[in-house]
Amino acid sequence: MAIYHFSAKLISRSAGRSAVAAAAYRSASELHDERAEQRHDFRAKGGVVHSEILLPQGAPERLSDRATLWNAVEASEKRKDAQLAREVEFALPRELSRAEGIALARDFVQATFVSRGMVADLNLHWDQAADGSYKPHAHVLLTLRAVGPEGFGAKERSWNAREELVGWRERWAGHVNTRLAELGHDVRIDHRSLADQGLALEPQHKIGPAGARREARDEDAERADEHRAIAARNGDRIAADPTIALTALTQQSSTFTRQDLARLIHRHSDGEAQFTPLMAKVEASPELVRLGQDARGQERFTTRMMLGIEARMEQAAERLSRAEGHAIGSSLQEAALRARSLGAEQDAAFRSVTGGADLALVTGYAGTGKSTMLAAARVAWEAAGYTVRGAALSGIAAENLEAGSGILSRTLASLEHAWGQGRDALTSRDVLVIDEAGMVGSRQMERVLSAAQTAGAKIVLVGDPEQLQAIEAGAAFRALLERHGAAEITQVRRQEEAWQRAATRELATGRTGEALARYVAAGRVQAQATRLEAQAALVAAWDAERQAAPEKSRMILASTRVDVAELNRLARARMRAAGALGVEAPVETERGTRAFAPGDRLMFLRNERSLGVKNGSLGWVERVESGGMSVRLDGPEGRVIGFELKDYAHVEHGYAATVHKAQGVTVDRIHLLASPLMDRHSAYVGLTRHREAVTLHYGQDDFGDIQALARGASRERAQETTLDYAAGFAERRGIVPASTIVVERPAEPELRPEPPAPRLGRFAGLKLGRAPARPMLNATSVEADPAAFLSRAVDGYVAAFADAARMRRADLPVLPHQDKALAEAAARLDALDPETGRDLRAALARRPELAARAAEGRAALLEAVAEERRLRHSPELRAQRYAARWAQLEQVSAAARQGPEAVAARAALQALAGEIRRDGQAAAVLKRQARDLGLQPGSGLARALDGRSARAVERSGPSPGFSR
Repeated sequence: MAIYHFSAKLISRSAGRSAVAAAAYRSASELHDERAEQRHDFRAKGGVVHSEILLPQGAPERLSDRATLWNAVEASEKRKDAQLAREVEFALPRELSRAEGIALARDFVQATFVSRGMVADLNLHWDQAADGSYKPHAHVLLTLRAVGPEGFGAKERSWNAREELVGWRERWAGHVNTRLAELGHDVRIDHRSLADQGLALEPQHKIGPAGARREARDEDAERADEHRAIAARNGDRIAADPTIALTALTQQSSTFTRQDLARLIHRHSDGEAQFTPLMAKVEASPELVRLGQDARGQERFTTRMMLGIEARMEQAAERLSRAEGHAIGSSLQEAALRARSLGAEQDAAFRSVTGGADLALVTGYAGTGKSTMLAAARVAWEAAGYTVRGAALSGIAAENLEAGSGILSRTLASLEHAWGQGRDALTSRDVLVIDEAGMVGSRQMERVLSAAQTAGAKIVLVGDPEQLQAIEAGAAFRALLERHGAAEITQVRRQEEAWQRAATRELATGRTGEALARYVAAGRVQAQATRLEAQAALVAAWDAERQAAPEKSRMILASTRVDVAELNRLARARMRAAGALGVEAPVETERGTRAFAPGDRLMFLRNERSLGVKNGSLGWVERVESGGMSVRLDGPEGRVIGFELKDYAHVEHGYAATVHKAQGVTVDRIHLLASPLMDRHSAYVGLTRHREAVTLHYGQDDFGDIQALARGASRERAQETTLDYAAGFAERRGIVPASTIVVERPAEPELRPEPPAPRLGRFAGLKLGRAPARPMLNATSVEADPAAFLSRAVDGYVAAFADAARMRRADLPVLPHQDKALAEAAARLDALDPETGRDLRAALARRPELAARAAEGRAALLEAVAEERRLRHSPELRAQRYAARWAQLEQVSAAARQGPEAVAARAALQALAGEIRRDGQAAAVLKRQARDLGLQPGSGLARALDGRSARAVERSGPSPGFSR
């Protein structure tokens, strides 16, 4: 089971260590230490399945030899206490095959270390424990000095910063979770401490290889004994109180699977003797509730506590929706509307939220003018004598709500804290507007709605369920939309150009690839060889725009704090080179020492009412000393505040911010850095913050080409709630009569308008009224005739695929009901036979015309499915296809010589080399049968196989239109 482990330590002479000896041991090889005149031979060591040297750009080729590399490191260090190298060790997910694990580690090391200029000696160990299980992990030895064509230079002290290690740990978790999701594994790891995860458990120490060997030999193994003792104590804690485990599982998700529970218990128990009864005890806990199957056919569970929270949330919402305590007279409505020019949808939304019901919901695409509508509503509410308050999850979203609507706003955390202190309680004369409501989890939503319902206040929820998802458990806003409907605003107003407004609508409806294609055509997607180069290019473009149009507002966005820190550093360097910064002073902030100067961009990281700032507020530094600062805040007033750092030190450079902090922001221009953590929700937010222009930058070490970028940015990571299973739960408890669900072959889909809905109709995936029970297969019927059910499921998927393909051929967008039909057909097929589903999708992806011809006869389609299955199980067949595809692309490249076709062919060759490298079994066949497959010594494919072109293929992704 996947676990999180990531550690880093220095190898230094003061501890009697040798870089050469460490490299020999990690790689199970023999190396001669020239400095110590000593031979280190570890060739008898087992478990090493992969070993290679990865060189950064500009490094001399001679350093690809392990002995040359580490002897050069030893020679460059003269001090007897010198730091020689850094060792990073991380655990690989056991769910991955050996080839997948190697590819995962190589990609991470290349992107995180080698692209920064470090030489990396990567070694993967696939050790086997005494019980037969495998413990795959990687050891990475990293150089500490900058390297150039002549060899090693000065030491890079910045690589030793604590923030670097924190960033590496977070990035590894994101890298693993992204790859696991791509490969279809329902597994995640978490880099945070147990305390930060809310687990009342004791952290376990790593045993280490030496401790494991001593334990295997029945020798004293102090660390192994301690590790097992902690695991046993944690197991005892869970046995005494199973809610510890169940609460941990529902911190960030309302529901979980049995595999999720097993992973947690396995981590916090000592061996099978404790694991088995512990699993039984937790599963027998009255707190555990079985919900039913999800769309993938997996059983989902929750806790009574989580079920109660979301039930109370729905009950409070229901009572608020029935209450009619805050109606605004028509004369006040008309007076408020006369002061503003609203569109038809904005007008309808205004009349909805100023109606009598104490619960009102508004949903709209990014940039549709929701704040403008709320400004008119504020005027009407205040004219009627109500007090209007605003709130949002983040400080910067609260600031933008206040700036756009005039509603005095704060963060929800600040509001709840005040309530806990007996201050600012809601009354029946209050209207509370919650912006960016899609980011609010179920627990917090329940507390706020219950407080409003008790006080008799009115709640207005405003947001977009397709933007960033809640960090805490539950898609509360989406669940309430499905039950209570919403006023809807779809006319995009933020972007100035029509094609950009069309792209925003595509992002909002899940058509991320189509939106990206528009930006590619406009030259607003920029690729660089590495993420490091993409960061530099992004900041250069940002700086050029800053100097050309200083009056424009602009922002740099990225997915991770690590990337944000690097982008801030690069932006400051550009500002200093341009003479835009004054005299620097070191400032001791809550995150460590930072250099600030007059002219610097600054972000506040904590709410502080006395200063009038929130977490996410931005400004420009006007004065800085070691003990204090003055900052001119953003906004029409340009208010200047001064503060002492001993009283408030939660500040950071503010040129760049995470996408999560930027939801709710509007500026003239955006530069966005893509990373593997990007999904369709963060892509939607990042690409819609601008009025005039947005440029997306990415590195080909993260995404091999634009197709790979589109796939990554289209990933769905929507939250769910226990309410999604409400109908099925009621049936199983006998609350309503159980219904027999028969899976029929779906009728041929036809294009027709969505059924009319008075308040909600054009948002993909949203439904008015109560959520229906999720369809489940009738087990008895399936067992009676499984072949018939599988045949129907295949026909249903092919029909849905053909319907969507017909739209694409006509250059039309696939409609929401067609997307839904295809997803449901895939779920039915996977529930019956996941392997057939996988092979059918692969066959249609390669030959989409087969779907249209299936009505004439299924022979060609079934043969294509069978071929995909043979390929999946046969490395020899995959090797033959790789060789044929390589030869075909080389012919295209040679024939075209230059121009777009040649560039595309070379890119496809590079991507294909990366795919072959990741398919270890087929690569081995290619090497073994090179002559039979027509591979000539020294050919491009031969060079890729023997590693001589490793750096050229490191940045490659899957070849467009080619899969094995």
